[in-house]
Amino acid sequence: MISAFRMILFLLWLPILSYSSEGQPFAKGVHRILFLGNSITYNGQYVNDVIASLRIKYPKSTYEFINVGLPSETVSGLSEPNHAEGKFPRPDLHERLQRVLNQTRPDLVFACYGMNDGIYMTFDSSRFQSFQSGIHWLHTEVEKSGAKIVHLTPPVYDEERAGVRGYAGVLDDYSEWLMTQRQVLNWKVIDIHSPMKSYVSIKKKENPDFFLAEDGVHPGALGHWLMAREILKYMMGKDSEELTRAETFEAFVDTDKSKELLMLITRQQEILKNAWLSSTGHQRPGLPAGMPLNEAKQQSVLLEKQIHKLLQSR
Repeated sequence: MISAFRMILFLLWLPILSYSSEGQPFAKGVHRILFLGNSITYNGQYVNDVIASLRIKYPKSTYEFINVGLPSETVSGLSEPNHAEGKFPRPDLHERLQRVLNQTRPDLVFACYGMNDGIYMTFDSSRFQSFQSGIHWLHTEVEKSGAKIVHLTPPVYDEERAGVRGYAGVLDDYSEWLMTQRQVLNWKVIDIHSPMKSYVSIKKKENPDFFLAEDGVHPGALGHWLMAREILKYMMGKDSEELTRAETFEAFVDTDKSKELLMLITRQQEILKNAWLSSTGHQRPGLPAGMPLNEAKQQSVLLEKQIHKLLQSR
């Protein structure tokens, strides 16, 4: 039974939880949407699930999505000793954010940090403070650019598969702190951590060997969908019940064109992502060089024609 106090809090949060305007998933004036994050965002599957779902549910929309997630990156500026066997320290978002904002000029930013920010060690107050300071800095810089920002709590960490005991609790703390900023500072925050944690807990009762991330860190297709689902719930509000029932992207969009659509969007985003990362610059070695941005945009237009044709044929 929900207490009167919790009901009051829920009602107070309603304006914060929904970002959409009538008939559209985003507020008026939002056209270019940027995704920032680490390797999970760079992988991009949850981003692509979000894009494909919105293209189907809002076929007349003309949003532009830019993914510039960077593997290994932190917002805390921290890096563990001998990271990547001593080949390079973790890249720091502070080094590139201004270039990214200047070039992409987003209206709205989704930012997902935390997984790397405790640098895979047990809880330490100074590391926690570095994460908090980095998130506050990120929030301020994005707002100074004229864009709005929505923070995502970090995905779950599977200690049984990844091996660092206590790190799941670190991410619990980081997520809880982010969520409190909804009340304290009226920030927009989407909780992906708790739903993923609950899902794993339920599934492990059925099968103790269940996992979302084979290495304990990087989720597979199901984990990415669970992330996308929470973002879509936030955007779409009234369709949340439908989303809750959908355990896969295909189940939610319910069309025989879904796999082909997702494939085209994935290809489009892969081209644009690498081009934007090369154009804006970064200090993470080992990534593929993107084609020149103008050439990437031309390739994107060709793929967009195929996407449009596919959506029209539904």
